[in-house]
Amino acid sequence: MSAPSAAAPVAVPPPEPRRERRRGSGRSRGRSKAPSYGYQVPGPTRKAQRRLGIVFVAPLLALVAVFLLFPMGNALYYVFVDFNGINPAPPFVGLANFREMFGDPDVYKALRNNVIWILVGTTAPIALGLGLALLVWNVRRGGVLYRTAIFLPVILPQVAVGIVWGWIYEPSRGWLNKVLDAVGLDAVTTGWLGNPDTALYAVLGTAVWSTMGFIFVILLSALRNVDLDLIDASLLDGADWWQRLRHIILPQIMPVFLMVTTVTLIGGFGVFDIVFVMTGGGPAGASEVLGTYAYSNAFELNRISYGTTLALLMTVLAVPFAVWLNRLQQRLADGAGT
Repeated sequence: MSAPSAAAPVAVPPPEPRRERRRGSGRSRGRSKAPSYGYQVPGPTRKAQRRLGIVFVAPLLALVAVFLLFPMGNALYYVFVDFNGINPAPPFVGLANFREMFGDPDVYKALRNNVIWILVGTTAPIALGLGLALLVWNVRRGGVLYRTAIFLPVILPQVAVGIVWGWIYEPSRGWLNKVLDAVGLDAVTTGWLGNPDTALYAVLGTAVWSTMGFIFVILLSALRNVDLDLIDASLLDGADWWQRLRHIILPQIMPVFLMVTTVTLIGGFGVFDIVFVMTGGGPAGASEVLGTYAYSNAFELNRISYGTTLALLMTVLAVPFAVWLNRLQQRLADGAGT
């Protein structure tokens, strides 16, 4: 019996050459670095940043210069001359327009109406807008319908609003007098826009109706950011609705509340369109405001310089209130941030 033969050696295949992953393929894609050439590209210098900023700001500066600075400079020129809209070289009169303005009794009458407009036209829409916002705040079903219905008067043109409400105030066929007759208040009926005692307040009611929706939407958006945990805690402590509104809700929405107050108050100084459409300042100047009085002098009596002086008075009266409310709003915002 022969001896077993030695086992034949097993051939081991040579290892395959390792393939190098191509740059930019597979997982390494997006990780490749930019080739280095021995130097770094410097960032934009301060001078280049300044030039780029000027390029971006230049269109806005041009618009401000054309539509703000130039008209203001032109207005300052007109208040010191007697321009009737025709004479290319109006004579210089110095402070004569200002002396006439301060001695004009119609100016004080229009200013009194502006004060009434500012007081009523600011407090009424803010109170109504805030009240409606609080009512719709937690409404889930039908909330979109309520918001749309309340905001709808804001998007309507003021001319259309004035004409429609003029029909409502019409003494013989207007809806308001018909409703008052139907409920037994026929003694209250009157020609609302033709009566000097009611003309201004009738126009004010229309303005409040058309402005309330804007305030409602802004304050409703602010109420979305109120901390509900604080309200729940106040309910557990037995706080009533007035205490919750005064000590919890209003402090949290105060910056937005002041912004709305500023916009509404400044609008009271410059009110023009709704008064011009509904009464034109009448009857007998009962609803005349500074805006309509300036318009009538400038474009109906061709006294451009005197009308410009009245418009300048409106600006001078409105700016201090705007600056004060803006600073108060910034102070409250800074206090809330800290």
